[in-house]
Amino acid sequence: MSDQALIARRNAAMGAGAPLFYNKPLHLVRGEGVYLFDPAGRRYVDMYNNVPCVGHANPFVVAAMVKAQSTLNVHSRYLHEGIVTFCERLAGLHGPEIESVIVSCSGTEAIEVALRMTRMATGKNGIICSDGTYHGNSEAVSKLTRLSLNQDGTPEVRSIPFPETYRPITPGASEADLTEAYLARLAAAIEALERNGQGFAGLILCSILANEGLPNIPAGFMQRASDMVHAAGGLVIADEVQAGYARTGTFWGYKVSGLKPDIVVTGKPMGNGLPLAATAASRALVETFRAKTRYFNTFASSPLQAAVGTAVLDYIEHENLCESVTRVGANLKAALTARMAKWDAIGDVRGEGLFIGLEMIKPDGNKTPDVDLTIDVVNRLKDKGFLTSNAGIFRNTVKIRPPLVFQQEHADAFLVAFDEVVAEIRAHG
Repeated sequence: MSDQALIARRNAAMGAGAPLFYNKPLHLVRGEGVYLFDPAGRRYVDMYNNVPCVGHANPFVVAAMVKAQSTLNVHSRYLHEGIVTFCERLAGLHGPEIESVIVSCSGTEAIEVALRMTRMATGKNGIICSDGTYHGNSEAVSKLTRLSLNQDGTPEVRSIPFPETYRPITPGASEADLTEAYLARLAAAIEALERNGQGFAGLILCSILANEGLPNIPAGFMQRASDMVHAAGGLVIADEVQAGYARTGTFWGYKVSGLKPDIVVTGKPMGNGLPLAATAASRALVETFRAKTRYFNTFASSPLQAAVGTAVLDYIEHENLCESVTRVGANLKAALTARMAKWDAIGDVRGEGLFIGLEMIKPDGNKTPDVDLTIDVVNRLKDKGFLTSNAGIFRNTVKIRPPLVFQQEHADAFLVAFDEVVAEIRAHG
């Protein structure tokens, strides 16, 4: 069957409008490690997907999944040691302030639990987020999405400009002054929520501002913002769905950025493809939430989730992936940064570990985002067998976020393909 025929069937079966990547959508049938394969057997290096964080079809995880599914899989209203052990282990990956875990199936669900937990604990309703974020797609969570693009907002949500040094709110200011400027916006948002009667409940941020485009954050902002929130009686929610699970070379993104969370949300990579997410916090916060909601999720806290989630953690530890991510990511980032001097369309290279963004700009001296060029680069890389995407607040950032098992040999091959793409674009004007 041709790809066009499959697209037609897809539109009929799923409704036209379900998004697909690339100008010519990619038909995939198999994955292995960092590789994906189309029906003709062509191999692609996956440099985008963090769901299979320990590799596509990881045999260690698959074996755990098969064993659990062939032994027992029930909901959470029965005792099972596996899920207790998994939650203990997950909480133990944080500091002593994180003690207990609520398991769910998606990042959206876990964020919604965190928002409800925050509001119940503080008795207030107001939430502050960044103006370029995405945390999920339920009705409640989607109210936080990119408020700079949707100024209507709601009374209980306020946004602040995401802190960055590349396009700062105060051009020409020192980094220290930028930190003060962004903190002033946070203070104003807290005051606005208190003034409008909602009250200030908490601040939610991705700890590395992934959806905003991985900006370089003014030094000290995250720690001082956390202190400001706590002084105002609010809680800090760290969205670690993209930043966590060794992505930055440390297990949690907040360890890199300095954010000090009361609640930590994880999702995508936890189950290597099995739906698994979590909201972790102090026992007091979790038990207050449980007492007021009697929260239950049919498919969460299952023996299957426990087995697979444990296998992922085991693999990350046994293969020392934090060290590998740090080393390979640093080499790749350095190599791409060096290419800025050779191609002025690269405005910035940023990120940590195996999460790197290349911001593409027009040659006008104003850092004008070049979305068309970014899309062209992404599609040309795909045609050469390397899968990335365009992301960030302006959609002009080439997003590089491969499975954690991505190695130096894959990075070297990518750099060859990237240089070929640059040469092609230059040759055609």
